[in-house]
Amino acid sequence: MSVTLSRIRAVNAVAASGSFAAAARALRISQPAVSRQVRELETEYGVRLFDRKNGVLLPTPVCSELCDVAERMAEAERVATRILTRHNTLLNGRLTVGLGNSMPGMALIAAFHKRHPSIEIAVETGSHEDVTRAVLTREVDIGVLPDVPRDGRFRRELLMRQNVVAIVHPDTPLAAAREVSCARLVREPLIFRTRGSSTQRVVDRAFRAAGFDPVPLLTLDTRDAVYEAVVNGLGVGFMWRHGTARTDVVRRLTVPEMVKEYEESAFALADEKSLLHDAFFATVRAFRAEQEGPDGREAPC
Repeated sequence: MSVTLSRIRAVNAVAASGSFAAAARALRISQPAVSRQVRELETEYGVRLFDRKNGVLLPTPVCSELCDVAERMAEAERVATRILTRHNTLLNGRLTVGLGNSMPGMALIAAFHKRHPSIEIAVETGSHEDVTRAVLTREVDIGVLPDVPRDGRFRRELLMRQNVVAIVHPDTPLAAAREVSCARLVREPLIFRTRGSSTQRVVDRAFRAAGFDPVPLLTLDTRDAVYEAVVNGLGVGFMWRHGTARTDVVRRLTVPEMVKEYEESAFALADEKSLLHDAFFATVRAFRAEQEGPDGREAPC
């Protein structure tokens, strides 16, 4: 014996319409199918669901209780349908974006919201490894990261190219320079990111290539924490050149060993195809076009 969704629908339709024929028309199935499902429930559970009065089927108290459950089930169906369809509509969809850096990701999200104001956007932040894992496990729909792996599992769209820079407090002697080498940096208190950071991977490669293995004063888990440590004069940190829109006292210095530019891209699983994904990637292309000068090069910030 089982209480199936189709049986509950049949009972609810008969209660609402007063006849098997009307319920069948509402459900777009045959009248015998409706009556059979009602009779099966009555037989299997030993209850009477309808009384006939003046040719109309009236619900019994048991049936009325069952119809209350049916209404809740119908609402659950509607919610489930919204969940399944909201990722493929530009009217009231929902998109979750994973960011490794506040910028340029937040600027991109602002551009997307301007184009599609009715779409709900949720943002998750984390390290390079965190965001990549979230895309792979579908915890986020789209990630925005520098140096995205060239992996056949991903659909990618270039956002911009940028390199890692050193950041220093304006009161330090280094602040007067426009660039600083790894050889000079090893004499300063350094602030590193934790493992899994794309910034730290670039920094580690640069120091190793220059023949150094510095021990940092601090190792912090977020870019914002590194930035605040520099603001408070604790040492020299590192970040992607366009990793923040803040224009306060911190100075950005070019590091010759870190001048290589890496691609910052939006990416999603290759098999994720929807109107929302297409709209987001179209926004990425438009955003990149706005950032590039007439010759196709990135415009100066």
